[in-house]
Amino acid sequence: MPTIRIITLLLATITMGLTAGAFALYSHTIMPGLRTTDDRTFVASFQAMDRAIINPWFIGGCFLGALVATAASAALTFRTAAFGWVVAALVLYAIAVVLTVAINVPLNDALKAAGDPNSIDVAAARAAFKASVWEMSNHVRTALSLVAFGLLGWALAVTER
Repeated sequence: MPTIRIITLLLATITMGLTAGAFALYSHTIMPGLRTTDDRTFVASFQAMDRAIINPWFIGGCFLGALVATAASAALTFRTAAFGWVVAALVLYAIAVVLTVAINVPLNDALKAAGDPNSIDVAAARAAFKASVWEMSNHVRTALSLVAFGLLGWALAVTER
C-alpha cells in the first residue's frame, strides 16, 4: 500500500504541475500575445487553440487526471502526514475546475460557435468573448493550481518512505 500511495501522489503532483503550467502559459504568454493582435487573428487563433487543447492528453491526462489522481491520493493518504496537504490541494483544484467549467469553457464555446473568422464580424465576436473575464478566471485558476501543485509537492516531502 505505501508504494501505491506514493505512486498515486506522484501522479497527482505531476498532472497538477502539467495543468498548472498550461494555465500559466495562457496567463503569461498566450493571452498577452493575443491581446496585441487584430480581431481576426485573435478569433482565429483562439478558436484553433481551443480546438487543439480538447484532446485526451490534456483533458484526460492532465486536467481531469489531476482531479482524479488527487482525489485518489486523498483517499490513499488518509491517516498519514500527507492527508491534510492533499485534501487542501484537492479543494483548491476543485475550485479551479469549477471556474473552468463555469467561466472559461462557456466563453471558449461561444467564441467557437461564432463561426468561421472569414465569414463573421470578428470585432463583435471578440467583444462578445469578454477576454478580460476569461483572463481573470484563468489567473485565478492558475494561482489555485500552482498552490495545489506546491501542496502536493509538500505532501510528497512529508510522506513516509
